[in-house]
Amino acid sequence: MAHPAAFLAKLFPRLFKPAGATVEPANLRDAPQLSQLHRASFHRGWGTEEFEQMLIERNTLAHRLRLSGSTVGFIVSRTAADEAEILSVAVAQKHRGRGLSRDLLRTHLGHLAGYGLKTVFLEVEENNSPARALYERAGFVVVGRRERYYKDSSGEQLNAVVMRRDLS
Repeated sequence: MAHPAAFLAKLFPRLFKPAGATVEPANLRDAPQLSQLHRASFHRGWGTEEFEQMLIERNTLAHRLRLSGSTVGFIVSRTAADEAEILSVAVAQKHRGRGLSRDLLRTHLGHLAGYGLKTVFLEVEENNSPARALYERAGFVVVGRRERYYKDSSGEQLNAVVMRRDLS
C-alpha cells in the first residue's frame, strides 16, 4: 500500500508543494532552459537568442523557478518609467497546479515594487482560465481587450485581455 502522504499528494497537489522550490534572478546562462520552457508552453516559442537579448537589457527583469536543481519555470518583465509589462510566464507542464506560479508571480511583483515601479500590465489569451485566475488572485483587473491578438497552432485567431495591477 502506498504511503498515505504520497496518496494525498496525488489527490491534492496544491496542498503538497514540492520541497526546495526557489525563485531567483535569471541570468544569461539560463537562456537555453527558458527558451525550452517557452517553446513547450506557447505556440510561438521564443528562441535562445531572444532570451539572451532580453536578459542583457537593463530594462528587463527575469526570475527563474528552480526545483531540485532544475529550472522549471520563469517570469520576465520589461520596465519603462514607473511601469512594467509582464512579457511571459511559464511553468513546466508536469509542475503546474501546485501553486508554484503563484509564488513565482508574487516574488516577481515584490521585486518590481522594490524597484519603485507603480503599475504592471500584461496580456493573456482570453480563454486561458488558469492564467486569468492566477492573475486575478494576484490583484490584476481587466482594463482592455485585443481582438484576434493570438493565433493558436491550428491558425485560429484568439482574443487577448489586457490586465493591470497597481503596486503602490
